[in-house]
This record gives sequence, structure tokens and C-alpha cells, in this order.
Amino acid sequence: MPSIELHAAQRDELETIENLMQFYLHDFSEWLPLKIGANGFFNIQDQQDYWRNPATRPYLIKVDGELAGFVTVDDHTHLPGAEHNIGYLFVSRRFRGQGVATFVISTLLSQLPGQWQIFHIDANQSARLFWAGVIDDLTNGAYTRHQQAVDDFPCTFYRFQSLPPSS
Repeated sequence: MPSIELHAAQRDELETIENLMQFYLHDFSEWLPLKIGANGFFNIQDQQDYWRNPATRPYLIKVDGELAGFVTVDDHTHLPGAEHNIGYLFVSRRFRGQGVATFVISTLLSQLPGQWQIFHIDANQSARLFWAGVIDDLTNGAYTRHQQAVDDFPCTFYRFQSLPPSS
């Protein structure tokens, strides 16, 4: 089992996350009509307001000390009553299928108790399989599932309560 670390990103590490966002967008270009700009990069919306939002929590993911991805938690929710949302989750392809994302989500749920929503675009079959399994496992089946479009793309939402770890 690899050593997985979830590290709260500092302000000077946000550029690293924005660089990794290019790989995230590359993956998403399979399902969304994302365009590469004349400079050879995907056009990323200005993230300054996102990073300034006190509810936005960015993290870097490391596997055996090597940068492997990032995740953000925010309050951009679509379901009434939800407090926490996974804004972005990216694990580099080399580290997929090794339990990295499951570790990351499990850690976040234990650190941030409350009402969660997690969603994925339905066209992303890998995400469909991942989230259906991990949410069922981590919540012991105590979740609700909702279908809702985001920017005209069909999405599946999961809503559940995360409880603090018992001591």
C-alpha cells in the first residue's frame, strides 16, 4: 500500500493546483466541449474569487512523497441544506486504482463533518463507478441520490451526513 498524504495547500501552492488543473481539464475534455487556447493551454476561468472564498479548502495529494493530484472542498452546493462539496478531484493517471482517491475522500469526510454533496457528470463512466462504490462504502448506504443538470450536462448528486470520528 502506498503512503498517501493529504496536505492543506498554502497560498504559494495555489499555482501548483492551477497547473495541475490543465491535466484535470484534459481529462474532462473527453466529456465536455473544452477548447485549447492559442497558447496551447486550456482556458481556465480566473480562480481568484474561488481561492479567496473562506469556504474553499484546497489540498495537494502526495503518494510516497510525490505530487499525485489535488482536491478542493467548497460550499458551491446545488442541493438544499448541503454544506460541503467536492469542487475538484484530480489524481494523476499513474496513481489511479490504488486507493488514493478513496483515502482522500475518507480523510476529508472525517475532518469536515456535516451535510455533503458530491456529484459527477453522467458521461464520465469512471466517476460513476467510483462515486457509487465509495459513497456507499463510506456512508454504509446512508445517502440520497439525485439527478440534476449542471450547465445543461446531466449529473448525479449524492447527499449524505458525515459524522466526526468517534473517540
